[in-house]
Amino acid sequence: MPTNLRLKKTDVPQTAPLLPPKEALPTMYDLPSENPEEPGLPDDFHYYQPQLLRETFCPPDYPPEQFYMASDLNLYYDVQHPNWYKRPDWFAVVDVPRLYNERELRMSYVIWQEGVVPFVAVELLSENTEKEDLGHALREINQPPTKWQVYERILQIPYYIVFARDPDKFRAFQLTKGRYRELTLPDKRVWLPEIKLGLGLWEDVYYGVERKWLRWYDAEGKWIPTPVEKERQQTEQEKMRAEQEKLRAEQLAAQLRALGIEPNM
Repeated sequence: MPTNLRLKKTDVPQTAPLLPPKEALPTMYDLPSENPEEPGLPDDFHYYQPQLLRETFCPPDYPPEQFYMASDLNLYYDVQHPNWYKRPDWFAVVDVPRLYNERELRMSYVIWQEGVVPFVAVELLSENTEKEDLGHALREINQPPTKWQVYERILQIPYYIVFARDPDKFRAFQLTKGRYRELTLPDKRVWLPEIKLGLGLWEDVYYGVERKWLRWYDAEGKWIPTPVEKERQQTEQEKMRAEQEKLRAEQLAAQLRALGIEPNM
């Protein structure tokens, strides 16, 4: 299991000003969960792709109530600038309660309240965001840092994945000595050993659309089934069991008739 994701007091620079106690800091109730001035709304791809990631993310060492996933949710990362946030297209946090305070759905993810940083973040590239998502955009004076800077240098998210409609733009980065190092992707797959899950390109139909999708797979290299697929598999297994029971009953009846006994049907 990952052991280096919780925030520590030593992570704060010694020159940083003293902060008020946690109880006095803003929570998700105090911070805006959406910004109506942000241009553009997610398109279909930005809806279905994060949904597929959510449906297939199930790290085996963590029960469902001990990890959290979100897409297009405000991620507040700097207690000294509490109104600064990023909105990852998708991210997952392990070893954290699925519900806020174990009873409520989250309105946003506030790092200084949660105490655990995301383990993996996924950005879906577009023409407007590609430079910032890949660390090619420069930070403007007196402006918040870019997504790349936040993920790599401030939060230090262990794994950062970028993907787009173009499958060739599937790239994975791992935090190594405080900087992201790009990983080679044999067969367009990347394995995350700390959570015993892998992420790869799956070419098939999802919600009626055939294309290459980003999807989680297990230690045996098998794609994690979605709830719909699980239900279909269960139905097929039940049908197969019923057919096997019917066949056994017919075979038993034939054996009884061979002995001159008429079975009770």
